[in-house]
Amino acid sequence: MARRRKPRRKKTHRIKLPALIWLIILAMGLSIGVVGCQLIAQRSADVDTVAQHSDDTAQKQAFIDNLAPYAQELQQVYGVMPSITLAQAILESDWGNSTLASKYHNLFGIKAGSGGVVLTTQEYLNGKWHTVNGRFAVYASDQESMKAHALLFVNGTQWNAKQYAEVLAATTYQQAATALKTDGYATDPDYPSKLVKLIQEWKLDQYDQ
Repeated sequence: MARRRKPRRKKTHRIKLPALIWLIILAMGLSIGVVGCQLIAQRSADVDTVAQHSDDTAQKQAFIDNLAPYAQELQQVYGVMPSITLAQAILESDWGNSTLASKYHNLFGIKAGSGGVVLTTQEYLNGKWHTVNGRFAVYASDQESMKAHALLFVNGTQWNAKQYAEVLAATTYQQAATALKTDGYATDPDYPSKLVKLIQEWKLDQYDQ
């Protein structure tokens, strides 16, 4: 009599425990590697940002250092506070980077009655900013522009010789900044506060004598 064969059990593929552990370790290692790369990339980006900020700060300080001595000389002769001269030069010329400043040495946006150069500018009129064409003076150097700026305060305009008398009479840079707005130097309603912020941020009052 033939013997009955016992049915074969189906083989099941089981992952041995040590192999499973190694897979988990491998997955964790990959995850840590990805996170590590992200952290390194972020740190590198942060370092680049800090370096760029440092370079930008150095360039701005160099701009101030270049103008400050002559601003102090002008104060001795014409009585214009160096802090005001420097803050206006920074604000009006965007740290010397505007076309009017970099190409034509006009640091203060001083207009010209004739000649000069015509460029677009922003004027605040009737509660809104408008882009308009303006005719601006051209100078041979930044120092020439600074002297013209001081003389404008001393001599006033063609229609009002005393137009900037309050600026010269001011005893603090805050008063002078406010006087620039009330005396009609700028149309920007925030002009005084912008000047004061620059003076305080960059300690420009240290140059006042």
